[in-house]
Amino acid sequence: MGRRLRVLIADDSAPTRESLIRLLSFHQDFEVVGEAADGEEAVDQARLLQPDVILMDINMKPVDGITATEVISTEMPRSVIVMMSVQGEQEYLRQAMAAGARDYLTKPFGADELVNTLHNAYERESRRWLQVVPGSLLPEHQGKVITVFSAKGGVGKTTIATNLAALISHELEKAVIIVDLDLQFGDVPVLLDFEPRRTIIDLVERTEWGSEEVRGCLHQYSQHLKVLAAPVRPEEAELVGGSHVKQLIESLRPLADFIIIDTAQNFQEPILAALDESDEIAIIATLDIPTVKNVRLCLDVMQGVLEYPVDKTKLVVNRDAEDIGIKADFLEEKLGISICAKIPSDGRLAVQAANTGVPFVLSNPKAPISQGIRDLALEIAGGEDLTAASWTGAANQGFFGKILHRLRA
Repeated sequence: MGRRLRVLIADDSAPTRESLIRLLSFHQDFEVVGEAADGEEAVDQARLLQPDVILMDINMKPVDGITATEVISTEMPRSVIVMMSVQGEQEYLRQAMAAGARDYLTKPFGADELVNTLHNAYERESRRWLQVVPGSLLPEHQGKVITVFSAKGGVGKTTIATNLAALISHELEKAVIIVDLDLQFGDVPVLLDFEPRRTIIDLVERTEWGSEEVRGCLHQYSQHLKVLAAPVRPEEAELVGGSHVKQLIESLRPLADFIIIDTAQNFQEPILAALDESDEIAIIATLDIPTVKNVRLCLDVMQGVLEYPVDKTKLVVNRDAEDIGIKADFLEEKLGISICAKIPSDGRLAVQAANTGVPFVLSNPKAPISQGIRDLALEIAGGEDLTAASWTGAANQGFFGKILHRLRA
């Protein structure tokens, strides 16, 4: 940080303001330039002081933090607002983010969380401002959209989606965004071991949003992999419509080389929008008769009703094993479609990966199940050579080294 960030603290509790001032006084990167006891005073102080960051409490009287945020984000867009709330104020918090707040803190919080949140919010917005300067634009991508779909639950769809995203981002070092579009019971954050601070709901509740607003709602999982989480509560799924998903995908394409979408197993409007906008659809099947029946119905809809080109759909067999289930050639015969990739059965490793929150392609890259994901990646990544990655030195470098350290801890 080249200079000290000028901070305005707005909270109707004088002891809280004093505590925050004391916490920030131990860090030379910050200078508290003003205080406010309610939203109206916060607006006046922001106009006068033009602070870099405003630490705003959500519940103040007579003028609350949401109202103040709406005014400040319109009049002084270069003052970055970080909202403070207590547990149980999630609905208010979403309103605040829609009004223009750029991040939030849940009380009580520690000094490290406070400092990191203020730094990250300001730096994230600073990068966005630089993009309006000719010649300083961040490189744009033309993201390829791959939707991972299944016609039956319990076939390992989310496991495949997360490991596919992790492998492409790590081995190819391509920018990847995984979108959890299982809107009621999404498990991508669980399999990647993080709690989402923002979700797709933070976008759909905005009146206007584009790529930059989407970027602010992504969780940075690793250097090349980001995640857009599903709603935290199942009832929020109904807020997401097909038009939202279409707009989301349009906004995501410039941000990554690959957008991988994990879906629920239905043909409801948001899922149909994702399928329509996808470049390729990986249909996950297992070698059992009920799944074959459902996949057949799924293909009938996609090729007959929706009229998708044949080459848009890719059949992927998960939990492939010679001694269990029906034969792969029987599956191809009944479905009238070739299998593009087979993921070997390895329940022990898959469960271990789910429980540790580390994709098995990272923790066990040489395992047959990981090679199966690699074969799928070869199909959908346009023939990129994944075999060139050096595994011998990977454990001492970057993200993979951190993963191994975590597993050994």
